[in-house]
Amino acid sequence: MIHEILLSLSGHPSPLLTSSHDDPTSILSSPEKALLKDLAHLSNLHYSLRRDTQIIVDKHPSVTCQAVATSIRADILGAFQRKILEVEEGVLKRDAKWVGGADGKGIGIVPLTSVVGEFRPWVRRLEWLQKSIRFMKGKTGAQTIDYLVGECRTGYVDVEEVALGLVRTAEMAWLRLCSGWVLYGKLPGFGREDFFVQRVGGSVEEYELKRELLPAFVSNATAGSLLFIGRSLNHIRVKSVSRGISPELDLVTKHLKELSTVQFPINSANFSRVIASIRLSLSQTTLQKLLPTSKVIEVLSLLRDFFLLGRGEFANALINEADEKIRSRWRRADNIGYEKRDGLSNIVVKEGEVSAVLSRTWAAMGSLQGRHEEHDEDELLELARDLVQLNIIKPTPSKPTNRIADTPFATLLLSVPVTLTMHIPSPLDLFLTSSDLTTYSAINAYLLSIHRAHLRLTDLWKITTLRRDHPAPPGPPYGSSKSGKAKTRVLRERARERGLVMRNVWATSSAATFFLGETEAWLQGVVGESWTGFGGWVGGEVSEAVEEGDSDDDIWISAGKVAASHPHDPQTLTHAHTRYLSSLAHDLLLTTPSFTNALYTLLQQVDRLVGLVYRLQSLWLAMDLESDEGVVDAYLDLGREEGDVKAELRVVCGVVREGVRGVVAVLGRDVGGDAGWSEDGDEVDEGEDGDGKAYIPVKVGRVDRLLMKLDFGGWFDDGVGGGERDDGF
Repeated sequence: MIHEILLSLSGHPSPLLTSSHDDPTSILSSPEKALLKDLAHLSNLHYSLRRDTQIIVDKHPSVTCQAVATSIRADILGAFQRKILEVEEGVLKRDAKWVGGADGKGIGIVPLTSVVGEFRPWVRRLEWLQKSIRFMKGKTGAQTIDYLVGECRTGYVDVEEVALGLVRTAEMAWLRLCSGWVLYGKLPGFGREDFFVQRVGGSVEEYELKRELLPAFVSNATAGSLLFIGRSLNHIRVKSVSRGISPELDLVTKHLKELSTVQFPINSANFSRVIASIRLSLSQTTLQKLLPTSKVIEVLSLLRDFFLLGRGEFANALINEADEKIRSRWRRADNIGYEKRDGLSNIVVKEGEVSAVLSRTWAAMGSLQGRHEEHDEDELLELARDLVQLNIIKPTPSKPTNRIADTPFATLLLSVPVTLTMHIPSPLDLFLTSSDLTTYSAINAYLLSIHRAHLRLTDLWKITTLRRDHPAPPGPPYGSSKSGKAKTRVLRERARERGLVMRNVWATSSAATFFLGETEAWLQGVVGESWTGFGGWVGGEVSEAVEEGDSDDDIWISAGKVAASHPHDPQTLTHAHTRYLSSLAHDLLLTTPSFTNALYTLLQQVDRLVGLVYRLQSLWLAMDLESDEGVVDAYLDLGREEGDVKAELRVVCGVVREGVRGVVAVLGRDVGGDAGWSEDGDEVDEGEDGDGKAYIPVKVGRVDRLLMKLDFGGWFDDGVGGGERDDGF
């Protein structure tokens, strides 16, 4: 019987333990049945554990879970099997610990209670293992590690001992996978879907971090360092031939020695220190050859000039070319017969035309540069020609980060949503990410739409015939005749009537121009101050001459000179740049949807106002030709259309005035005086350099200063100019 029990405990099914023993004729007593029931439970646990662990070893996608299951089979269940053999050996040797006195036939008696008591401590361990195995099914390696770490605090010493052993096994397996990425930049061959770094769209160079696949002991800053180290090693491998940069075996040995100092269970602070040490070691040696500070400053200057409107001539040229493209599409639609028109498809700009708009913008920039006396080559402009692109936004664009409002400013430049973006060449993608570019594109569309509306309004004053028109008398002798004088009176009366019509338009346009001009100036001040602070950090320090404004050198040139002796590692630049963009987006009020939505509606109405003014001018020119020269278009009712346009202008002027008041009200109500200050909740240690100097965004953009300027004169309180006009304004 004892041997049957031991065989059953070893995982071999036996009727002795599987039978219910409810037969009244059974020779077993009730206590013996209870003891056999306990042994049957233990046997079933052992059998199911061996079965389930084998399934995990064979089929589970996580290497970490497979390692845990293998450890359970080899170590814990192996120890249980050795315990069975120990008991069996003691019984066979008639050890007094298990064998009592002999019966009448001289056979030693083995008390069943002693056998059950010997295996009782294993019941809780195997029950906990069964629960853990069930948890691991369908879980990731990181979830398994976190679960086992939590189970170390159950309060049972034996369970804690088993859990600690499995934690060491799991973390060791995870660290082996991680070491391939940290030392060589290679993804694991097996279990890749459970690894915390994944390729983006199957690309061999673009990677993304899956935070849910990381154990809890890996902090956010350390996770970013892990991603950065592997991506950088990929760049080193790609560039090793083209740039003569060979992978340094001594560096790998040094990093391997750093990893070997990690103790199990892994301590979060110790692991962060090891990874930070590897990152700084890699950055201060090989990566400085790949990404010198001069290249960083160059691309940051490009982003400042062309995305944040640092070069006003580029923004003006782009707006002019875009407007010309829209006008040409409308002219083409007007020239097509009515029966051949197919609605808006005649004026919708297509992908090729969007690219052509940017090409003509570069040509305009080149011709503007050629007009200067000095013909020094603008290297930054040439770099922008190669990298900057203007594209139509796809139906599912990537959303900008930093909680930027999704207000569609990108739809205002052309008849389709377009975005200014940039190709990130290697090795600039070591610190510049696609999400950063998405944020730059969102800020560019925002600033460009305000600048465009401001330009279009101010261009109305260039239409001299609308702004001031006092017709002179015809020349002699006709001008001195009665009919000539009558003609003069008719022309001047017509000019006076049109001036009264335009009075409301000019007042509204002046108010909107003042609002847009002050807002744009304030926003550019925010951009300039933020950029100056970030530039000072990139360079380590800025010369006193630049700080005091006594030098004509650009701050980025001075920063570059200092940065050569105080370089930041690429990951530090990445985190600092992300913090800078987050702060800038907040200070520009792009994270306040109530403001951006109200502003977007106002800009739409400004476009509508400008379009109606140009339409009214063209109507008046046609009416003048009809009345003065006899040129008649039989297909047009100019008088009726003029009335419709004037009525619509009156409505639009009111909408624009209310829009300006609404935006200012939102500024005071939802934004407030302090809301323009930078708010950044990211971990400071993510931006720390090797010497612990973290980038802290400067506090700029007090909205109360803008509100004071807009409130000066009270032009939006009771109508423009402080009171109601007799023309209805």
